[in-house]
Amino acid sequence: MGLLAAIFLSFIPALLCAGIVYWIDRYEKEPVVLLGAVFFWGAVVAALGALVAQTLLGGAVHLATGSEELADLAGATLFAPLTEESVKGFAVLLVFLALRREFDSLLDGLVYAGMVALGFAATENVLYLYGAFTESGLEGMLGLFFLRIVLGLWDHPCYTSFIGIGLALSRLGRSAWVRWLAPPAGWTLAVLAHALHNILATGSAQLPGLGVLMFFVDWGGWLVIAVVIVVSIEREGRLLGLHLAEEVERGALTAAQYHTAVSIGAQLTARLRALASGRLGATRRFYQLCGELAHKKHQLCTVGDEGCNNRIIEGLRAEMVRLSPGAAE
Repeated sequence: MGLLAAIFLSFIPALLCAGIVYWIDRYEKEPVVLLGAVFFWGAVVAALGALVAQTLLGGAVHLATGSEELADLAGATLFAPLTEESVKGFAVLLVFLALRREFDSLLDGLVYAGMVALGFAATENVLYLYGAFTESGLEGMLGLFFLRIVLGLWDHPCYTSFIGIGLALSRLGRSAWVRWLAPPAGWTLAVLAHALHNILATGSAQLPGLGVLMFFVDWGGWLVIAVVIVVSIEREGRLLGLHLAEEVERGALTAAQYHTAVSIGAQLTARLRALASGRLGATRRFYQLCGELAHKKHQLCTVGDEGCNNRIIEGLRAEMVRLSPGAAE
């Protein structure tokens, strides 16, 4: 019973948060299968890899110093941030390297980072909650649930988001300095943010005030990332407006469809009308293509014909022309 309760209390909130992360990518949704694979990486590969690495590193410190306390302190404040952000970030790096076509914007970096971090957090929370259950029963589990999940729901996504931001800046950067330095800078910020949390959490055992400070620091980080997300969504809306205006003249979409494509509210209304008229599939695909086309045109302007952007743009435009008559406005 305890294990099932730990799984339920850990994975249900993580999956609900994953739905929110998917929702915020308003104009150009990432493939659900790829997002699921990234979440799985976090929940299984990253969680297992971090556990093994921390066990080995902690054991090495214990052997070298003979101090279990020192090994635990190094594990919490140093090894955990280093290993966890590295194995989580590796999934985002794989998408960046192997599926660059899917890595189009700053928001994409945040989405992939958020998904892998939520998967990792879910598995980590299972271990902590089940441990609390075995030691203190259901009351202990629920108390830890409040501290780790209710109050710390977005901690892991917040740390790893810096890796996603760094890779996104590298993807779209005009400067060679930005392309090479942004990824390690993002990883460094992720590790430092994670380490700061763990240092405050460890110190709160002696100074309870540090625990209060930890939550305020964490929530401040959430606020910063939330602002980045809002700004990114607004920027994507302007980007669509800029790059889709030409497509009206080309006949890829009508003026009414253009105004729908650049408005989140209008897209929702169009999809509701499409659902009532049996055109939801074509309408959803059409406005997804609008987002992809705008991003590819922006990439063409930013980094040139990398990855055959011109050919991709022509393919997206041709499919839009084909779907345009059946897409709700």
